[in-house]
Amino acid sequence: MILFLYLTIILFILGSAIGSFINVLISRTRTSQQWVKGRSHCDHCNKPLKWYDMVPLLSYIWLRGQSRCCHQPISISHPVVEFLTGTMLVWWFWGGSLFFQLTKAPFQIIQPLFWLSVGIILLVIFLVDFYTMIIPDLAVWSLLLLTLLYRLALTITGVMAQTDFIWTILAAVGVWFAFFLLWFLTKGKGLGFGDVKLSIPMTLLLGWPQILVGLFLSFTIGGAVGAVLLLTGKKKLKQVVPFGPFLVVGTVITLVFGDLILRWYLSLL
Repeated sequence: MILFLYLTIILFILGSAIGSFINVLISRTRTSQQWVKGRSHCDHCNKPLKWYDMVPLLSYIWLRGQSRCCHQPISISHPVVEFLTGTMLVWWFWGGSLFFQLTKAPFQIIQPLFWLSVGIILLVIFLVDFYTMIIPDLAVWSLLLLTLLYRLALTITGVMAQTDFIWTILAAVGVWFAFFLLWFLTKGKGLGFGDVKLSIPMTLLLGWPQILVGLFLSFTIGGAVGAVLLLTGKKKLKQVVPFGPFLVVGTVITLVFGDLILRWYLSLL
């Protein structure tokens, strides 16, 4: 029990550190900077930050939400993202200790690491697109490669049927074409090209026919949120709303409840 508690604390700290990196990625994407080079600096006066100004969660609390160098407010998104990623790793550990041990070797190790990586990448895509309206290519290609290799491993070891893998690949091609056609016909106003690219790993992740549930939820939730934003005056008719976060939300809901939703729908037919 004590070891379990220690591991929980360590994973929360690690997760919050990952969240801190995601904040850097968001900030540098906004300002078109390279995220792999240069020291972190204040968002307001651009002075380089000390290491003790960047301790996840604690620095924000210690500094009372203000920059040390110019006393300007630090965005609340910084501690929120750090807390979310820390919580996600803890949730993964708690759930994985009960669920992932039911899988056969070597997926006892591969499966939890895969889903942890997927969760982090999806969180990056959600937050970066939400704040910058840009889906990072690195996140999309990483998710694509990771998911494709995982599906191949499942198929080679017989965990996933070859026919299911083939249907998933065909679905990925079909969904990509539909997204590309929508992007082309609307000249990028219906959705961004980042959404077109994201449709491929999203389909590989969900598989067939669960991708239909994921797309339905994504467009339905996106449409509902868009309507609320219009009615409340938060957005105007021609203003663009990032669609990547809705694709992520639709994917996550489908991963958890997709089979249940699909069975419920088929029972109505």
